[in-house]
Amino acid sequence: MVPWGTFLSPYKQAVDELKIKLKGMRSQFGITGTTSPIEFVTGRVKPLASIYDKTLEKGIAFEPSQQLATELQDIAGLRIMCQFVDDISTVVNLIRQRDDLKVIEEKDYITHSKPSGYRSYHMIVEYPVETITGKVEVLAEIQIRTLAMNFWASIEHSLNYKYKGIFPEEIKYRLQNAAEAAFKLDEEMSSIRSEIQEAQVYFSEIKEAINPKIRSTNEGKECE
Repeated sequence: MVPWGTFLSPYKQAVDELKIKLKGMRSQFGITGTTSPIEFVTGRVKPLASIYDKTLEKGIAFEPSQQLATELQDIAGLRIMCQFVDDISTVVNLIRQRDDLKVIEEKDYITHSKPSGYRSYHMIVEYPVETITGKVEVLAEIQIRTLAMNFWASIEHSLNYKYKGIFPEEIKYRLQNAAEAAFKLDEEMSSIRSEIQEAQVYFSEIKEAINPKIRSTNEGKECE
């Protein structure tokens, strides 16, 4: 049997490489002087405990295998955070256009939210990883969501562990209300998007103007 470390190594490499490439997309917007639809990017390889829980849920053996690699499409996971809901479709299209990965599946939980209130856009991609033994095609899940959606999902995820997926009715009701409130927040922010972005550009310009003066003052003090 292949050791877990060996089995998961390509997934870790895929996450590391995709994080760099997705962050690179964000940087390219800055270089061209346009506002990036990407706020920040995170990534992780699913812990063994979570993989074990998934194998129980799917009724497959908890062992490194091709079946596991095929059935568990989110062993490698990336998350892209956006400021505005409209940015999500922009990021989705950018990923679709890339030549270094292949989009296998898409799930739109924003247009069609889950009954719990969960909203996010999921893309399953196939990404080639070059290893010392050859190329390995790795499946990875990319989740694209707003900051508000991510806050709600993080809270729901924690509560899900506490209640083992069976929420008391009162908690379920409040979570659904919170999800709608979060989406309302996203809609309100989108309605004043231009004003927000103008303010952010202004703030960045002020900060850039002040920083050289601070550095110059500090350098002068060091010379005294």
